[in-house]
Amino acid sequence: MKKLHLLASATLVMIASSSTMAQSAFEKAHTASFKEKGIAKLDRLDRDETQAYCSDPLALAGKGDSKKREAIEKANMATIKQPSDGKYLGDWKEGEKIAQSGRGATWTDKAGSPNGGGCYNCHQIDKKEISHGNIGPSLWNYGKVRGNSEAVVQYTWGKIYNAKAYNACSNMPRMGHYKLLTEDQIRHVMALLLDPESPVNK
Repeated sequence: MKKLHLLASATLVMIASSSTMAQSAFEKAHTASFKEKGIAKLDRLDRDETQAYCSDPLALAGKGDSKKREAIEKANMATIKQPSDGKYLGDWKEGEKIAQSGRGATWTDKAGSPNGGGCYNCHQIDKKEISHGNIGPSLWNYGKVRGNSEAVVQYTWGKIYNAKAYNACSNMPRMGHYKLLTEDQIRHVMALLLDPESPVNK
């Protein structure tokens, strides 16, 4: 029996070592394949603590260190900046343009040019859409279902600003944290979701 335990332990060590070597080889190949061009700089390959944690398959499966996950969510929550003038909602028409645009942050874009939100890649926004992503939940009737209480408004702002504050390994980009969207753009997307006149809530 003792020999079986030793054999099992040795096998686990070999698997872990093999996995680490494969990960290291992947990272080297990944780094070597990325070339700096235009506004796309090599710093895009740098991972912060959140990204490093969520690169672990166990963390992605929700089986990682729960205390570490909680600490990461708390740290991300601390990065969320509320609107500087206290106004959360902008123009839903502008918000719809931002949500439907997938442009921005590529090597072909000029520095300072506005990014789109690309929300349709992961969410259904309007019932009339022929095609939409389903990685994230449908946003159809977002405000109609949830209302516009202070808690809902602040949660929605926070989720757009830094989704990893609520789920450490969320697939949603940290739009405000990484300045992918400006404060005004986030306001407009907020209006798309929460304004009763927005087609999302009809």
